[in-house]
Amino acid sequence: MAAKWTYSDKVKDHFMNPRNILREGNEVDFHGIGKTGNVKCGDEMMVFIKVDPATQTIAECKWQTYGCASAIASTSMLSEMVIGMKLEEAYKISAKDILTALDGLPDNKVHCSVLGDKALRAAIDDYYRRNGMEDRITTQESKIVCECMQVTDHDIEHAVLEGARSFHELQEMTKIGTGCGECQEQAMAVMSGYIQKHFGL
Repeated sequence: MAAKWTYSDKVKDHFMNPRNILREGNEVDFHGIGKTGNVKCGDEMMVFIKVDPATQTIAECKWQTYGCASAIASTSMLSEMVIGMKLEEAYKISAKDILTALDGLPDNKVHCSVLGDKALRAAIDDYYRRNGMEDRITTQESKIVCECMQVTDHDIEHAVLEGARSFHELQEMTKIGTGCGECQEQAMAVMSGYIQKHFGL
């Protein structure tokens, strides 16, 4: 069990010496702001970007994170990764990319890196909206999987990131399928997809 909680040197470095934190109260100076959070673990992230309009690249990326060491390290690493990157390239950064750059995180902390890439996409979406580029927004809205309990695919994703690996565990976390039960097959498919996406299993 102790080995699963061992953090890499990169995670420790970015936690102890975080880069690009927004310390000033100058949020209005940024061209795009994204916010996301996971109420189950208490982490909340905000990403602030400045964009070079001529090249559509991220000139500056600042952030504020309220959460654990993994959340801080993930957002710090992300902020370094995207500076100088074109918006469409940054939009495609995944949790796996952040995990690889950090040399991994404990399984039960992977959700921290997922929050980082979602906050970044939200900031880019905000930039697109402000500049009349809504057609470039591709972030998907959540979809209802269980009509009875109003459980979405995003709820299932959060459950997977919190450790759900079986339908029984998914039910305990979300109450999915406790009504008519007709959603079980679809729920299992969605869960398997997220397990593959985030853990490669």
